[in-house]
Amino acid sequence: MSFNQSDITALIALLLSSVNLFAAIRTILSAGEKKLDERLSKAESKLVEYDRRIQALENEIKHLPDRDTTHRIEMTMAQIMGRLDAQDATLAGRFSAMDERLKPIQAIGERLQDVLIEQARNAA
Repeated sequence: MSFNQSDITALIALLLSSVNLFAAIRTILSAGEKKLDERLSKAESKLVEYDRRIQALENEIKHLPDRDTTHRIEMTMAQIMGRLDAQDATLAGRFSAMDERLKPIQAIGERLQDVLIEQARNAA
């Protein structure tokens, strides 16, 4: 089979057109890959950021008391409040008794003040 120049030119044109078509298809497909790569890199950076935040939260939570410890603290606080209420009642009783004992002294002081005021009026 012999090829003349027009056949060779046609074959070269066909070959170049095929290469051009292949390059165009590859460009179209790789454009989607580039967008996908960008999205994937953004997602990876977000994932790393979230991982760091989760680790920070875990470190903060490690030293916090758990449910049982919190319950024990609540029970101890309730006991302390009960004891304080009992002491308040005892002190209230003592203060009311002290009030009763101080009433005569207060009355003496008031009468003495009245006498002094009366003497000051008579002297003026």
